[in-house]
Amino acid sequence: MTKKIVISPVSRIEGHLQIVVQLDDAGNVSDTKVQTVNLRGFEEFCKGRPVEELPRITTSICGVCPSSHHLASVKAVDGCFGATPTTTGIKLRELMEHAHYVEEHILHFYFLAGADFVMGPGAEVKDRNIFGIIKKLPNEARLVVKARWSAAQIAETVGGRSIHPVAGVPGGWSKPLRSDQKDKCLKWSEPMMELAKFSIKYAKENIFPNYQDAIKLIGAIKTGFLGTVGKNGEMELYDGKLRMMQSNGEFREFEPKDYHDHIKEAIMPWSYTKFPYDAKAGKLVLDYHNPVGVYRTNTLARINVAEKYKTPLAQAEFVEFRKNFGRPAQNSMLYHWARLIELLYAAEYVQILLKDKDITGTDTRSKVEKTQAARGVGVVEAPRGTLIHDYTTDEKGLVKELNLIVGTTHNLPAINMSVRQTADAVIKNGKYDQGTLNMLEMAIRAYDPCISCATHNLDGSIATVLNIFDHNGKRVKTLKNY
Repeated sequence: MTKKIVISPVSRIEGHLQIVVQLDDAGNVSDTKVQTVNLRGFEEFCKGRPVEELPRITTSICGVCPSSHHLASVKAVDGCFGATPTTTGIKLRELMEHAHYVEEHILHFYFLAGADFVMGPGAEVKDRNIFGIIKKLPNEARLVVKARWSAAQIAETVGGRSIHPVAGVPGGWSKPLRSDQKDKCLKWSEPMMELAKFSIKYAKENIFPNYQDAIKLIGAIKTGFLGTVGKNGEMELYDGKLRMMQSNGEFREFEPKDYHDHIKEAIMPWSYTKFPYDAKAGKLVLDYHNPVGVYRTNTLARINVAEKYKTPLAQAEFVEFRKNFGRPAQNSMLYHWARLIELLYAAEYVQILLKDKDITGTDTRSKVEKTQAARGVGVVEAPRGTLIHDYTTDEKGLVKELNLIVGTTHNLPAINMSVRQTADAVIKNGKYDQGTLNMLEMAIRAYDPCISCATHNLDGSIATVLNIFDHNGKRVKTLKNY
């Protein structure tokens, strides 16, 4: 008799997600689905609003990565107004973004995914969490809290708010950074650097060597990758060209405004999320043995598509990573290694920006002309992947069309493949336990998904499941519309 395993909700991620595993009569996996079961709909209710309001509205898409939405949105608004930000305005945007990166990568590694490695994938559920980490590493936990608080303080000082920033405006930034504020930010950056250097060293010595089998087993798929690079191929988070890399390492580059020619979006009837794919590869196929059109974003993608990093400590780690794992590195668990390198990079770059003489300049905003019928595309690298905001306005500056593709949305095809591959590898003949099922969740956590950001499909239908039970509480029938 067939059996269904449902993991709902998937724990230690942002947003609501469930895994459905269908077993055949022999107890082996016949199908899996990673389902997004909540609906947002920002692409609909933002229509008709003045476009300059969107940088403040779209931060509410997610309370975890609002800075990225703020910046992608204000860059799109720049395009709609034909505005060119000032040098200081751009550097203030970058400062907030990189401080936010430090905060977010600390959150994911220590609060969400790290417990699987510090405590072990099969540890008791009551211990496999942030409280288990605090108990095991009390001194380091204090530094984690201090560093994350410090990053939030910098983001708030620069952006106006730590969670929903408001300082980004068409043409730049609404306010300068005073010298006394810069000095405070430099002090706050010190524990950030301390933790970043500790984290990569500790992980390389105490975590990654112990989980080589897991690295090879969980999420072992082969895909392409998408990320942003600068003029010389350096890894970029704020601006640059998009580089789409194939699974064999070949790549092409294109301007962010031309993403429609390279990325298409499919709709699956069992999820509220869209499924982007490489338009040049053909119609999307989610078979992990022979995938078509599937690419990944986020930290592993960025380290794969880049030729180098702009900061010395991160560059040294980048060289070691590439020597160890080649290009492109494919194993999904390597997202965590790449994430810690990026944590180090962001902490370094915050200090570089704070020591830049332009950062306290007063020319923070260029003149913005009148509203016009136009299109603006804003792209930044959010912690979870390439973030695209695409706005079209009428002659009054009101939003006519809006399209959002967020980092997690890009990764959803690969997430589904990773879960299926992992389920096939660890569930055999109906045998599994809580540690085994946690490996399915680990395959998802590697991507640091933000499901709140990713749920934008609104096609008029609501996925519904109706379970019918008899008077003894036994389920006798299930009805669904997908």
